[in-house]
Amino acid sequence: MKVIATTRSAQGTSASRRLRRTGKVPGIVYGSTDAPVNIELDHNDLFHALRKEAFHASILDLEVDGGKATSVLLRDVQMHPFKQQVLHIDFQRIAANTKIHVRVPIHYLNADTSPAVKMSANVISHVMNDIEVVCLPKDLPEFLEIDLGQLEAQGAVHVSDLKLPAGVEVTANAEDVIATATMPQEMVEQEIVATEAETAAAAAAPAAGDKADKAEKTDKK
Repeated sequence: MKVIATTRSAQGTSASRRLRRTGKVPGIVYGSTDAPVNIELDHNDLFHALRKEAFHASILDLEVDGGKATSVLLRDVQMHPFKQQVLHIDFQRIAANTKIHVRVPIHYLNADTSPAVKMSANVISHVMNDIEVVCLPKDLPEFLEIDLGQLEAQGAVHVSDLKLPAGVEVTANAEDVIATATMPQEMVEQEIVATEAETAAAAAAPAAGDKADKAEKTDKK
């Protein structure tokens, strides 16, 4: 994915405000042995690019002032608290032979056909929506997939269940939970009520038997 930018000389809060009023977004690109460079980007193009999942976890080609494209990663983006406006963006230069740490999305497959959902009406909860990976830039996956097709009722899937591409590692522990299958709260409450009713009925049965025995003895007298 290509990102077009130009260098900016004006800096500071007031300069950034003026820049935003003209439909531009201030930003910076840093990293490697080169000095950081202050840049500006078209707001509309950037706003629509940020809505794409791949833009957040892919190697981007940053072209500044029409020069040679540089490989970068999106490292930070600041949004307005309530407006649909990008306030600032950071990119980091990367080297082909240096491993990078990037959070990539997790895509969940076949949840609806899993035994947990299909046979036990469990609810699937995504504990993780993304996960940090370590790899060379050429090996960076756009996303990772986890198949929930065999997930049983009240079960869970873990980091160790992820199928990682060659050259890719994760920083999370293998035992960390990625997703769980749980019974809906209303079903839990129904089971509790049913159990309490059964317990009360079981407790009432001996008491009723004792009363009947006493009544029989009284009649005999």
